[in-house]
Formats: sequence, structure tokens, C-alpha cells
Amino acid sequence: MSGAPLLEVRGLRVRYGKIEAVHGVDLCVERGRIVTVIGPNGAGKTTLLAALMGLLPCEGSVRYEGRELRTDAVDARVAAGISLVPERRELFGELSVEDNLRLGAFQRVRRGQAGAAQDLQDVYARFPRLAERRGQFAATLSGGERQMLALGRALMARPRLLMLDEPSLGLAPRIVREILGIVCELRQAGTAILLVEQNARAALRIADHACVLELGEIALQGPAAELAASPRVIASYLGSRSAA
Repeated sequence: MSGAPLLEVRGLRVRYGKIEAVHGVDLCVERGRIVTVIGPNGAGKTTLLAALMGLLPCEGSVRYEGRELRTDAVDARVAAGISLVPERRELFGELSVEDNLRLGAFQRVRRGQAGAAQDLQDVYARFPRLAERRGQFAATLSGGERQMLALGRALMARPRLLMLDEPSLGLAPRIVREILGIVCELRQAGTAILLVEQNARAALRIADHACVLELGEIALQGPAAELAASPRVIASYLGSRSAA
């Protein structure tokens, strides 16, 4: 891989009051690559994504496309091409599927950028079930459909960096495969992905690079295939067989 990384994080620290939840994390996300962060509950994975999105204050350096953005507000990060699909989806349940999707392009439309209508059709082509349910309230969707809607809404912002927090949470294996298949398609289209996932086997299978976050620190990182073969990772996160 050549050129500077799309996202470069150095010495990231995040505190809740006096408690430091993330301790000096370093990671890079290259353009058109999937980087996954795995680890146990309470390791700081969601906190890490929230800080990168600007939802939590942090210390250290967060460079995106070569520019320091640690103090940028959330809307500035979205405008720069960063989107987060949070663990709770955070949809507007009383609005239709289509209205939720259109809200994903709100900033672009407000800035006078064209293409939102075509992007909506592209999302429907990628998620046919959303097209079938475009008039339904988001609150009436199944768990898998809600995850598709949250991902589709993020794509409406045309992100160059897409951050996903536990996209497989609570979903049936078939739906997980479908969602992660779409994540791979996005990588092929050039989108960089930062994937936080407790399903370590599935995450390591699709990722290019992986980090193990434990107690707020990067305990291991390297090519995903190497971590999938690591005895420590197998013992702690994969069980008796490899994720290959």
C-alpha cells in the first residue's frame, strides 16, 4: 500500500471523568481497506469509535486525509467524509425508511450538492428489502432490516471512511453474512472501513488488518490472517479452530 493512510490515530486517550477508558491507542486505516478492532466487552471499542466521530473529547492525534481533526465537531467530520453506524442503530422509529435514508444526505443537500436522489436509488439497489419497505416506519422493521437501514443511511452521506460498531449484534447468521458481504463490496468500491466487532471469527475473515483491544490498549495488531492464526487470539476469541 502506498501513500499516507486515510486515518492515522496516534496516542489516543479518552476519559470519562477521572477514569481513562482508552490508553494511548495507535492505529491506521488505509484507503479501500477493512481494519477490524476486536476484544472483550468493556475493552473500550465503542468509546474509541465515539471519540473518532467527535462524540467524546479525547487527547492525542487524529489525522484524516493528512489533517488534524481531533477538535472538529461531528458535523464537520461528516462533511469531511466520515460516517458512523452506532451499535444501537439510532434510527428515527416514527419516520419511514425513506425519510431515514434521506436524513443521511441532509448535510450534502444543505450544502447544495447534487446526487442524493441517485444515491437513494443506489441504496435501494444494494438493499432491496429497504426498497420494499420504503414507506414503513423504521420502528416496524426486523433487526436485520434496521441494521440495513442504519448502514444505508450512513452511505447516503457518501463516506470515504465508514465506521461500524457491532453490525452483527443480535442478528441471525444468514443476515450477518449478508451485512458483512456488503461491507466487502464497499471496500471493493474504495471505501475504508473501521469495523468494531465481537464476532471475531467473522471480522477476521473479511478484514485486511486487525487490532485486539483489551482494557483500553492495543494488545496485538497485524494482518488479519496472521491474527486469525495466533494461538493467543484463537484461545481468547476464536475457540478451537481458526477463522480462516
